[in-house]
Amino acid sequence: MSGGVDSSVAAALLADEGHDVVGATLKLWGGPSDSGCCSVADVDDARRVAQQLGLAHHVFNMTGDFEASVVEPYVAAHADGRTPNPCIECNRHIKFDRLLERATRLGFDALATGHHAKVAAPEGDGPYRLLRGADPAKDQSYVLSMLGQDALARVVLPVGHLTKADVRAEAARRRLRTADKPDSQDVCFIHGDEGRAGFLGRRLDLHPAAVVEERSGETVGQVEEVELVTVGQRRGMGHGRDGGRRYVLSVDVPGRRVMVGGAEQAVATGVALDPRTCTWVAGPLVSGSRAVAQVSAHGRPAPCSFEDGPDGPVVRFDVPQRPIAPGQTVALYDALDPDSVVGAGIAR
Repeated sequence: MSGGVDSSVAAALLADEGHDVVGATLKLWGGPSDSGCCSVADVDDARRVAQQLGLAHHVFNMTGDFEASVVEPYVAAHADGRTPNPCIECNRHIKFDRLLERATRLGFDALATGHHAKVAAPEGDGPYRLLRGADPAKDQSYVLSMLGQDALARVVLPVGHLTKADVRAEAARRRLRTADKPDSQDVCFIHGDEGRAGFLGRRLDLHPAAVVEERSGETVGQVEEVELVTVGQRRGMGHGRDGGRRYVLSVDVPGRRVMVGGAEQAVATGVALDPRTCTWVAGPLVSGSRAVAQVSAHGRPAPCSFEDGPDGPVVRFDVPQRPIAPGQTVALYDALDPDSVVGAGIAR
């Protein structure tokens, strides 16, 4: 129970079904937070909802695990010029690893969350499947795309069949204090007053870098903090001589250089995946398989082919896409059933 409306309603629905439900809230971040995910107020909201529903409620302190598995890699990625996704890494290492392991150790049969996605039970000897949630605008299958069979066998997603409006209506009907609570935004451990620059600036040295036109090799500007620049970014990159916007094509932190180009250059025909990060819901795709790729939480699905390259898996898009920043997760869905996740990997 994160203190949000989705997990509040998930707990209520399971209790209605007669399950023995215990609320668990994770204390993950010891610093300031205003995101609606890790603050003291969120813990209080979760506790109060559990009280209202007549459920026992526990707070598990996992700040050490969170620092080691999410925050430190987030900082290290920026230092290397990559753009990480800390929410996915929190799901990978904390919620569906440490917490699931603890729930099992404590004798619970399943871990339920308020994510907008669905787990389909096996048909015959088939595998569990991870499916998109009923509400396209709130679907969270992308951030769960790293889950495999072991986790899916013990994970319950009670609100996946509901729209967000349905969830809020159910919370209002029950008069839950979280019924009108806004959704959490941004990175939970970065306070809005300091932003990414302030947070990272306290943990690593930030450096200026030259902005260079890829085609001409001409230096056309400077960025103050190269570690904060993302491939595909256009904000702050100015305009080319033709008046068109410039986009970031690559980021070289050690070389203190950001390469930029026009919109016609800022396209990718494919993306290479780090083979060490590839995970599969039921089994790996074979080289030459068709799939549908999604490269952000609410990005537009892109038909593609999956190939085993000499240096690891490569996703080839049918239609060129905007560049995918190294460090971002690429979720793959079944080409014949685009609501069904087949796996994921992190862009190199």
